[in-house]
Amino acid sequence: MVREGYSFGLPPLLLGVLMLAYGRNWSFAGGLAMVLLGLFVFSFFRNPERTIPEEAGLIVSPADGRVVVVKEEEIGGRPGKRVSVFLAIWNVHVNRAPAAGTITRLEYKPGKFFGAWSEKASFENEQNIFTQATEHGEIVYKQIAGWVARRAVTWKKEGDTVARGERIGLVRFGSRVDVWLPGEAEIVVKVGENVKGGSSVVARMPETANDRSG
Repeated sequence: MVREGYSFGLPPLLLGVLMLAYGRNWSFAGGLAMVLLGLFVFSFFRNPERTIPEEAGLIVSPADGRVVVVKEEEIGGRPGKRVSVFLAIWNVHVNRAPAAGTITRLEYKPGKFFGAWSEKASFENEQNIFTQATEHGEIVYKQIAGWVARRAVTWKKEGDTVARGERIGLVRFGSRVDVWLPGEAEIVVKVGENVKGGSSVVARMPETANDRSG
């Protein structure tokens, strides 16, 4: 479990235990509800280990959830492809780097809080935008806050080097994560598929000249 889980989960859990131990009969239901709430919050902030695929050229999902968008999309006049993953409240909310490389830019963009399942959330909601240099070119991925998730937390900064599948942050209580890839990427997931952050492959990149020569 990530550290943030203790701050959110311990208060209702302890309050519930006190209500059950010292309260009157009328407080039993409330105490039980507080205990269950605390346990749910602990579950929400779980941080499981994942087996990261090692094959060259793979792009892994940045988050657990359901694929809601696979489409061609330009960024700054560059052709590319976007995969969007919606994280329901029961999913693991720790986010991971889709590929190895260096974070060249990290931008916080204030915005609105539309439901994270909505397409306009990708452009109008509050978000952290990672631009990362990789051996296959530049990729961009976003932590996007939603209607319930009002804060995206990143554990990285500009200039950091990350490994494929490395933990980079989390978004609290229901959210969305987008990843944009260069146009030559071969997307291997479809809308409606469930994916796991760090272990599910969402795309393959063509071999580089160095890959072929080696």
